[in-house]
Amino acid sequence: MTFLAPFQPQLLSILRIMSALLLLQHGTTKVLDFPASQMSAVPLSTPAGIAGILELVFGILLAIGLLSRLSAFILSGMTAVAYFMVHAPQGFFPLLNGGELAALYCFVFLYLAAAGPGPWSVDAMRSKDAA
Repeated sequence: MTFLAPFQPQLLSILRIMSALLLLQHGTTKVLDFPASQMSAVPLSTPAGIAGILELVFGILLAIGLLSRLSAFILSGMTAVAYFMVHAPQGFFPLLNGGELAALYCFVFLYLAAAGPGPWSVDAMRSKDAA
């Protein structure tokens, strides 16, 4: 299946944008109470509140593609910590401990930290200006 190969750079950008927007929802519900959910209005001084701040700030940066590698690396670490603090104590298997999403985010963000933001990003525009 090589018919998508010519679109690999653009698909990398789409992966970055969509992963960041999906994670950003966690930050907006925790910090901004939008959309309202069971995670809304957590105290910002708690681990969930700190995670919400990281999700909000670095989710926005990653979505627009600014400081992408750093943002993705920080989010990868944050989601790894979330997995081991919240989910792993509930059992070994991610399917049973509810940690599938945290584990997937961890490795997607780790990949993005290594691969970069793709062509549709502020980082890519800035590097073209510098050249």
